[in-house]
Amino acid sequence: MARLYDISPPLGASIAVFPGDSPLSREVLLEHARGDNLTLSTLRSTVHLGAHADAPSHYQPDGETIDRCELSRYLGPCQLLSVSAGADGLVGKAVAERIDQPRVLFRTASYPDPNHFNDDFVALAPELVDALAERAVRLVGVDTPSVDPARSKALPAHLRFAARGILILEGLVFDGVPDGSYQLIALPLKLVGFDASPVRAVLIDRPGDCLVCD
Repeated sequence: MARLYDISPPLGASIAVFPGDSPLSREVLLEHARGDNLTLSTLRSTVHLGAHADAPSHYQPDGETIDRCELSRYLGPCQLLSVSAGADGLVGKAVAERIDQPRVLFRTASYPDPNHFNDDFVALAPELVDALAERAVRLVGVDTPSVDPARSKALPAHLRFAARGILILEGLVFDGVPDGSYQLIALPLKLVGFDASPVRAVLIDRPGDCLVCD
């Protein structure tokens, strides 16, 4: 039987967001406990919440919005790989030599608590993005809030992802998930005109049973 790994953090009032971004809040409009006939609530939050898909429009003026991103990119064979950073705090291009799937998820273990924002998490070198593109990688995911350093304004890795046509997942959690090959499901919501979407990201440990085989 296939095993399912949930690689999405729980989304509650305590989930950390980038400083200055909109935290998650819930307004309860109706509630059974108050004698109402149903429970009804309103959610307010950044779309860059927990496990989420960045749309190219987030970092590229003419980039596609999340509703226009190709769904098949977020569904299919992937590889989970533990990596470490060099002295510059970036994961370098040599890591690409270990990749054999069209989607890759990097475990940096540098953002251990989704409810606490730490700005010293590991980021990706732009040269790594180029090396992944040369290996036909279509999507990259990380267990950090960003593929670039927290204080970066130039966003060099984001821009390389845009230039090479690779989509991005951020904010994943890999606790208890071994490195290896899986099937990934991490579909974004069809939010028209938006720059990102939360996802419910899961891994299935039977890679031979293709959901999308490329």
